[in-house]
Amino acid sequence: MNVHWHRRDLRAADNRSLSAAAKAGSVIPAFVFDPSVLEFASPPRVAFMLESLSELRAWYRERGSDLLVAIGNPRDELPRIAREHGAERVSWNRDYSGLASKRDEAVREALTDAGLEAASVDDALLFEPGSITTQQGETYAVYSYFWKKWRDREKESPVPEPNTEQLASVSGDSLPSQDALGFDEPEADISDGGMEAARRRLETFCAEPIYRYADRRDDPTADVTSGLSAHLKWGTIGIRTVYEALERAKSEAPDDAAADSCEEFESQLAWREFYAHVLAANPNTVTTNYRSYENPIEWRTDAGALQAWKDGKTGYPIVDAGMRQLRAEAFMHNRLRMIVALFLTKDLLLDWREGYAWFREKLADHDTANDVGGWQWAAGTGTDAQPYFRIFNPMTQGERHDPDAEYIRTYVPELEDVPAETIHDWVSLDPDERANAASAYPDPIVDHAERREAAIDMFEAARGDE
Repeated sequence: MNVHWHRRDLRAADNRSLSAAAKAGSVIPAFVFDPSVLEFASPPRVAFMLESLSELRAWYRERGSDLLVAIGNPRDELPRIAREHGAERVSWNRDYSGLASKRDEAVREALTDAGLEAASVDDALLFEPGSITTQQGETYAVYSYFWKKWRDREKESPVPEPNTEQLASVSGDSLPSQDALGFDEPEADISDGGMEAARRRLETFCAEPIYRYADRRDDPTADVTSGLSAHLKWGTIGIRTVYEALERAKSEAPDDAAADSCEEFESQLAWREFYAHVLAANPNTVTTNYRSYENPIEWRTDAGALQAWKDGKTGYPIVDAGMRQLRAEAFMHNRLRMIVALFLTKDLLLDWREGYAWFREKLADHDTANDVGGWQWAAGTGTDAQPYFRIFNPMTQGERHDPDAEYIRTYVPELEDVPAETIHDWVSLDPDERANAASAYPDPIVDHAERREAAIDMFEAARGDE
C-alpha cells in the first residue's frame, strides 16, 4: 500500500510519482494543507487550488477511491495517514524552491523515523535541476546556452494514469473552505482550475493560435497565448503532455513559419525550466540579488508611488492597464509583466522585491522561480547578460504593442472615449489637454526621461563607476 502526496501535481494523468506508486501497489491519494506554505499563499492562488482539488477529488471518487485531506504539518500528517491505512510507503513529486526542499527533507526524515519508505521523483520539469549544466558542471546563467541543450535533448513521453483497480478504497473528509483556511475571497475573476480546463486550453491553443504565437505573442489583444501558466504552476496538466501536444502541432503545421512558431512557444517552456534550475541552485535569490554589485543599489522608498503602481494610477496608460488586469483577473499578459516591472524598477526606482511581493499576492499563476527570475531580469540584478541599462519607454511600448489602445481601453475605462493618438501622447500633453481629454485619469506621476537618467546614475553608483 502506497500513499501518494499531491502537492503541485493536482492531476491523475501524466503524474510520475502517482503512476509509479500505482505500479508498485494500491495507491492512497492525499493532500496536506501545510500552514507553513499557506503563510506565503494568497486568495487567488488558494481559490484556483481549491477548485483544482475539488475536481481531482471527484476524479478519485468516481473510481471508488478518495482524496484524503489533512491540515497540519506534513511531517506529522503523512506518517499518521500511512499508519491509519496500513501503508508502507509515501511518495511525491519534487519541488525546487528552498522552502519546498527543506520541507521534503523534514518529511523524509519523519517517515524514516516512523519506519516508512519515502520516495520522490522529478515530474514538474522535462529536465530536473542539475541535469543541464556547463562543461564545468555549473548551472547556466545565460538562457541561450541552456536553451540549445534543452531543445536538443530527447524528452520523455507522458506516463499513464492509475486505473480503478490500482486505487485504494478509502473515504476522506470534505475540503476546507477558503475562509476556513484564513483567506478572503479573491477580488479577481479567477480562470477555471482543474484538469479538464487545462486539457481544453491546451487543445484550443494547439488547434490554431499556436501558429500565430511567434508573430503576435507580444500583442495583449491577439489572444494567441496558451493560458496554461496557472495550470503548469499547479500541475493540473503534465509538462510531458504539453510538450507532446506541441510536437504534434509542429508536425501538423501548415508551413515552416507555423512550425517555427511552435518552437517559439517551446522556448518559453525552456525559460520556465531555466529559472527553476537557477532557483534550485540559488534558493536565496528569492530575497537577494543574483547579480552582485560593488555597492548596494540605492532603491528609493516612496509609498505613494508604490501604491499608485499597484492601483494602476501612474498616469502611464499601458502600465496602468496591466496593473488593473492583474487586479481584475489575477493574471497579466507576459509583455505587460515586463513593462510594469521595468516601470517600477527603472522609472519609480523602487526595489524589485516590492513588485515581486505584489505579484505573489495577486497572481493565480505565481511561480516562485518564474517570478523571481522575471523581476530580477527587469531590475538588472538577475541572470541575463544584459546589464542594468535595460530600460523601456512605457509610452513607446504602449504604442508598439497596443497601437489602437484596445487593451488600454479595456482596463482603463477613464480613457474609453479618448483617441488612441491622445492616449499614446498622454505624457506629452499639457495638464489642460489631459483634463479636457479625460479628467478622471491621472497625470503622470514621474517624468520618464528624468527617471531614465536617474536609473543609470543609480546603477553606475552601485557598480562603482562614479
